[in-house]
Amino acid sequence: MSTDSIQEALKQVKYPGFSRDIVSFGIVRAAALVDGTAKVSLALTTSDPKIPLHLKQEVEKCLRAIPGVKDTLIDIAVQPVRAPATPGAGNQAGNDAAPKSILHAVAIASGKGGVGKSTFAVNLACALAQVLTGRGRPGRVGLMDCDIYGPSVPLMIGLGGERPQVEGDRLQPIEKHGVKVMSMGFLVDDNTPVVWRGPMIMKTIQQFVQNVDWGELDVLLVDLPPGTGDAQLSLVQTLPLDGAVIVTTPQLAATNIARKGGLMFQKVNVPILGVAENMSYFIDPAGQRHALFGSGGGEKTAASLGTAFLGQVPLIPEIRAGGDAGEPVVVTAPNSLAGATFRSIAQTLLLRLEQKAPPDGVAHRH
Repeated sequence: MSTDSIQEALKQVKYPGFSRDIVSFGIVRAAALVDGTAKVSLALTTSDPKIPLHLKQEVEKCLRAIPGVKDTLIDIAVQPVRAPATPGAGNQAGNDAAPKSILHAVAIASGKGGVGKSTFAVNLACALAQVLTGRGRPGRVGLMDCDIYGPSVPLMIGLGGERPQVEGDRLQPIEKHGVKVMSMGFLVDDNTPVVWRGPMIMKTIQQFVQNVDWGELDVLLVDLPPGTGDAQLSLVQTLPLDGAVIVTTPQLAATNIARKGGLMFQKVNVPILGVAENMSYFIDPAGQRHALFGSGGGEKTAASLGTAFLGQVPLIPEIRAGGDAGEPVVVTAPNSLAGATFRSIAQTLLLRLEQKAPPDGVAHRH
């Protein structure tokens, strides 16, 4: 019986409340078999005293089922969760638990599903990384996938099947295409539906904000699930936002709900940085432009919210194919129409964020 065999056996032990095992979570720090005694060292971050006890019982049960194991020695190091500060109002929450090294935090939101918000967020993050790398600031973009119920960012950015490591008491984001990524999709099985109530959503978002080692970032994009419910309000209470970008498609059914989503942010004092219109038009092989979902919806939504219209993203197969393949079109074809459009939106967004920053260039929250 080798150390690797013990590690493999411990993959049967799931972390309470998750379908992911304790080995994949990085909780198992050491495992060995010495003279018939299985020795395992665990390290976890929790304020719930039931979790270490439960894990110890499950690990011991697992180890004693291994042939050749006569005794067990389980050591568990527990680091308490840092309690979040009491949130204040909106983006001036004064939340000391929020990362100090993030210059700007921006929510990517939509009122309804099906408008391509996550595809937009992934390509925008990659475009921001390209622009900032061109300014001599590589590795300064983060993407936090808070679409709890349908996390698609790992697939779209090419990190499907990846698992984050834990160093100390902090999850390490996984970097791809110059973007640091953390997603619920890293932590649950593809076939496991997430059926959570509000408090569980809030706890997860708090963990993503406070217990992920984002490092120094110029921009953290936060991909939110559609709607105006628990996830949105939890984020506002946990992370002081510099603003939100509203994604819509041109038709009235989408723009009406997008406007309501924008109004929600305004009510909690989060400024709308702009509206982006996705799937705006299709260009056929003859070069003719077709407004398949109507036209003007994004501009009207921006006007009604009193904010900027950031641009129109075309409806082209390359964007969809890039998402399915984990190779965003901004990366594979940066000079294409889609690539240039996302980069233009990224540049406009950076400009608007810089205009909101104080004259000395220091972020107002940090």
